[in-house]
Amino acid sequence: MFQPMDKFLKLLKSLKFNYLSIFLIGLSGIVLFSLMYSGIKEETYKLTEFQISPETIRSIKTIEDTVKTEEDRERAALEVSPNYQLNEDVAKNRQAIATLLFDLVIEVKNNAVAEALKTETPKKSGKDLVKELREKLVTFEEEESSMRLNDEALASLLAQDIPSLLRIQKALVTIIGEELSKPVRTSDLTAVKYEMERKLRLSNSIPTNVMQTVILIGRSAIVETETINEEVTKTRIEQAKADVEPTRILLGQVVVREGQFIDREIYRQLELLGLLTNESSFKPIAGSLLFSLLISSIIYMHFRTWKENSVVKKKSLLIVLTVFLLLVILMKLTALIEKDFDVLVAFLFPTALAPMLVRLLTNERLALMTTIITAATAGVILQEGFASIIQMEVALYILFGGLTSIYLLGNGGKRSTILTTSVGVALTNILFLAFYLIMTQSTYNLTELMFYAIAAVTSGVLSGALTIGLMPFFETAFRLMSDMRLIELSNPNHPLLKKVLTETPGTYHHSVMVANLSDAACESIGANGLLARVGSYYHDIGKTIRPGFFIENQLAGQNPHDSLPPEKSRDIIIAHAEDGAKLLEKHKMPSEIINIARQHHGTSLLKFFFVKARDSGAEVIEDDYRYAGPKPQTREIAIISIADSVEAAVRSMKDPTSLKIASLVHSIINDKLNDGQFDECDLSMKELRTVERIICETLNGIFHNRIEYPE
Repeated sequence: MFQPMDKFLKLLKSLKFNYLSIFLIGLSGIVLFSLMYSGIKEETYKLTEFQISPETIRSIKTIEDTVKTEEDRERAALEVSPNYQLNEDVAKNRQAIATLLFDLVIEVKNNAVAEALKTETPKKSGKDLVKELREKLVTFEEEESSMRLNDEALASLLAQDIPSLLRIQKALVTIIGEELSKPVRTSDLTAVKYEMERKLRLSNSIPTNVMQTVILIGRSAIVETETINEEVTKTRIEQAKADVEPTRILLGQVVVREGQFIDREIYRQLELLGLLTNESSFKPIAGSLLFSLLISSIIYMHFRTWKENSVVKKKSLLIVLTVFLLLVILMKLTALIEKDFDVLVAFLFPTALAPMLVRLLTNERLALMTTIITAATAGVILQEGFASIIQMEVALYILFGGLTSIYLLGNGGKRSTILTTSVGVALTNILFLAFYLIMTQSTYNLTELMFYAIAAVTSGVLSGALTIGLMPFFETAFRLMSDMRLIELSNPNHPLLKKVLTETPGTYHHSVMVANLSDAACESIGANGLLARVGSYYHDIGKTIRPGFFIENQLAGQNPHDSLPPEKSRDIIIAHAEDGAKLLEKHKMPSEIINIARQHHGTSLLKFFFVKARDSGAEVIEDDYRYAGPKPQTREIAIISIADSVEAAVRSMKDPTSLKIASLVHSIINDKLNDGQFDECDLSMKELRTVERIICETLNGIFHNRIEYPE
């Protein structure tokens, strides 16, 4: 029944991985493209401006309308009021300027009087005084051009006596202070100047003949006390623009209705969305090809960079591609029936099926990669409504469900955790669908809500059920020893391993060391390293029957064999192989593990007690001191037998060095080879030398020289 598969697996082994991976991944890419292309929509319309729309056209994506957004931002900027800042020093400055002007006038008059008294000459004429005042006002007028007075105005001031000038000065400065103590903006200047003039005319301190000049000075003194703060105003404008939400054309939004006139604005939106064309577009074909190429490239790069032997990589690649294409076909079937429903049927899709299968059949790294490419592919194939590119909610739904399953399965991958994982996936699905329903901001009736809740739970349950149902088919088709079962058996909490640890701690440590050696050696020749590791944990389980009779479990140097005859010691030591096999059978362990316990010593000779019996002078038959066997039937058991002997021998060495270890390992392997212990397994000489090298390298790493620290 399975002969075609056996021939196919043998063919896989004979092909180089690079060529095989390119062929299989390329073939899968073609299948993906053919299944995906038919589901990609081509939504384009041949339309012109100022025509009547032949149908209702909706947006196929959410996109920002940058033109409308910019218009809204400019409108918001115009609505921002300028920020004014009051300068309280303006009033004092303008009062000081007016005061200075009158001080200069008074100074000129005082100088003229003093000079006349000193020289006893007639006072200067009005023109001379105006000229002298003009000279003093040069710097003043350069700074305050608004207060530049003509000669007639200056003469009118000089015509006043000093007490009168002081009264005018006081009245003017007071009124300036009153008017500029209030906020004055540019728009207020005319009104404030008018009020200044009114108050000056009502003042009793200002003579009529100088009133016009004083009014001119007063009006010139009025300036803005509140000015626009350009920096703050600019910041407010920028903030107002930033607060404007971008105008978007939403997915599914009606752009133009059937029978509606297509004006320039509608035409611009259709053009922005890429819905206008005058010929058939090649974009869907190109897009499908690029997507298939992207998925294929990711798979190829993943396997290309995976540091693993080619046999494991070939089988893993075939598993990943089979699972992936199986899921793609399931997606396609879901997409075909989805159009007949108003709800998103894609949420029934088993989100965690692909990652759980790949995780249990291969490893976590491949499962993670499979989750990502499956989610991306589902987003394209399971699209509906107006999502002509990718159904993002479906892609995220499958991504989160898949990631949850990987993390919940963990490194153990126990079969007993699949149910727990399915429940966790269902809860993740519910949480995501709650997020989806809230964010869509639509109103759903009770029937729709019930559907989505049931879909989330069904997706999780289906993932676990299909995983359990499909696992045997994959294991049978690909001749897989289930890693899921092996990993479960490797758990230190397993009752038998706890028994070894608590009752024979020395044996437990020995078993762990043997597991490390055999795992590394098996992987180096393409054998099942995980099987060898797990089998090593249980290979000496029989020692738990009589733990004290095995040297690694003896304390304080007390050896019960010293008081026993060799025949009795022989029976006890040899019995541990069959005792272990029976104990494993009692606990219904897999036959592969039982065979390791029974065969790991093969029919080898128990040399120590054989020599002890012979030296005692008794007649000894060599076969009586050999294990019952059978000899190792598989490469994994043969390697465990080597690792078992080597670990025990190296542990007893004093000051082990690389040369000593290499010599000892070579001697042990040759002894087993010459003794015919490998005659019944398919372990070649080339593989045997590789095993020898790897075991030596591993032992050198364990028993390397260390720094001797001072006391």
